[in-house]
Amino acid sequence: MNLPIGEPSARNAEMMNVRSLVHIVDDDPSMRYAIAAVLRSVDIRSAAYDSCQAFLAADVDDVPGCLLLDVRLPGVSGLDFQTSMQGHGIRLPVIMITAHADVPMSVRAMKAGAVDFLPKPFRDQDLLDAVGIAIDRDIRRRSADDQLGKVKACYETLSTREKQVMGLVTSGKLNKQAAHELGLSEITVKLYRASAMKKMGARSLADFVRMAERLDIRPQA
Repeated sequence: MNLPIGEPSARNAEMMNVRSLVHIVDDDPSMRYAIAAVLRSVDIRSAAYDSCQAFLAADVDDVPGCLLLDVRLPGVSGLDFQTSMQGHGIRLPVIMITAHADVPMSVRAMKAGAVDFLPKPFRDQDLLDAVGIAIDRDIRRRSADDQLGKVKACYETLSTREKQVMGLVTSGKLNKQAAHELGLSEITVKLYRASAMKKMGARSLADFVRMAERLDIRPQA
């Protein structure tokens, strides 16, 4: 396989750091070695496996990365494994690679969420570009998960009344409407709303609404 070593783009070089880890699942040892060499040339760590079962059995570091997955593998195929990843709790972005590409195969992979579909042999820059996009996607997903976790933690500090008021006002109810539904005075609702916004760290009503949407909060009486 021809994989000439080249220089990564500036954008990819910025986000590819030694903390990232690319998982290579391919039953061809020479392919695993060639891909690892290209990644190593730009200081990207990698781990290689000869099957999906070997990947599942490995003690995988929980760091930003992606999965380079060959379509045809012994045992579970790459395409079948891609569709079962959620059931295994694996959320790494996938880049499919194959020496036997066809349109239905690539369509299936992309519909299942693959970042890219690379037919062998591929250029090192195409590989690095795909890996860069995948790692960036994983970093963004992890950041979003972390932010959502913080929002959930703040929400759990609210009192029952504050949660009720948050659900009503973020669904579009006016203070007086929320007060009527909860059997409270309008000034009391305003106080609960202000307290809830402070605990949630919401700087505006729009902020408050976005938080409620992320938590999928529904009005509750």
